[in-house]
Amino acid sequence: MELKDIQELIKQVNKLNIAEVSIEENDFKLTIKTHDPVGNSSYTIMPSAPAAMQAPQSVAHTVTAPTAPVAIESAPAASANQVTIKSPMIGTFYRSPGPDKPMCVNVGDEIKPGTVLCIIEAMKLFNEIESEQTGRIVKILVENAHPVEYDQPLFIIETV
Repeated sequence: MELKDIQELIKQVNKLNIAEVSIEENDFKLTIKTHDPVGNSSYTIMPSAPAAMQAPQSVAHTVTAPTAPVAIESAPAASANQVTIKSPMIGTFYRSPGPDKPMCVNVGDEIKPGTVLCIIEAMKLFNEIESEQTGRIVKILVENAHPVEYDQPLFIIETV
């Protein structure tokens, strides 16, 4: 399974509010679980090759979202020309593509469709979140390197 296929699957699972999906293909097994009754969301990739062929450290990798509630700065009442951009997935929000790289956008920046707004890391995959509208960044609602939930407000933009 290709990286793009996994990213698309994560987006569709989140969009359709599916509780769990498991896929076994050739040499690996992918399980995506959301909406755990305890409040966790986890993603597991497990190689399905025989145990004798695997290195002891590569049995499974699991990433679990924290159970503590995430503090979300409340968005001000949006006027008619303001739009809230929300997270399309669960993951970790990053304002830049790397620690030594400049921020993707800042308050006051003009954006257009295709402008990269931020990076969300999910399952060790770094997903660029792009703008679908033209406008100006009014407010950034999430701190750098903080976890985000599906549909959580990230930015407020003023449309033109």
